[in-house]
Amino acid sequence: MLRINASDVISPGEIELTAMRAQGAGGQNVNKVSSAIHLRFDIPNSSLSDFCKSRLLSLGDKRITNDGVLIIKAQTYRTQEQNRDDALTRLRDIILDAIKIEKPRHATRPTFSSKQRRMDAKTQRGAIKSARQKKITLD
Repeated sequence: MLRINASDVISPGEIELTAMRAQGAGGQNVNKVSSAIHLRFDIPNSSLSDFCKSRLLSLGDKRITNDGVLIIKAQTYRTQEQNRDDALTRLRDIILDAIKIEKPRHATRPTFSSKQRRMDAKTQRGAIKSARQKKITLD
């Protein structure tokens, strides 16, 4: 069971995990061991809530196919178990990011005193820089 939050739980039967050979450099271990994990999760046919499904499908993520299948490839680690855990963690993080609702930001204006402090700091910095210059006197 993969627990997403208090109300959403994904059963292991809904997640298709396939072992395959990892890509890239790594020598003999990569060439002979199927340590990478290919995770497929069918969003429309899952047991997630309708809200969660709609948010996931509207993500516009390149890992989600036109059929609504989320595909994750995990090949960071050397062992299949670590890559399986990594893939499941990434699936959980994607779902949590999709259902997170951020509150809207309200624009605020700087206070008069903060403007004043900023101008005072700029004046002080300018005075320091002007004190560094050579003074040329004409006689």
